[in-house]
Amino acid sequence: MTNEQPPPPTGPLTPMQHTRIDFARRDLEYARSEDLAQLDAAGLILIVERLRHRLGDILDLVEEVLPSQPPIR
Repeated sequence: MTNEQPPPPTGPLTPMQHTRIDFARRDLEYARSEDLAQLDAAGLILIVERLRHRLGDILDLVEEVLPSQPPIR
């Protein structure tokens, strides 16, 4: 392994990429603000599914921005 750094991203994020990040931040903020102890099972499942979807989308975004990196799986 060398100390070489990967090349920097080739450009700024697109408006759609910024939107995807904003959606992820909002979903995380919502999950953090909820009193999870007060939610029923269905509410918890919805929050978990929303966060799983957003995490997958953000990992896809990282692969878009850093295409020379191996896929994150």
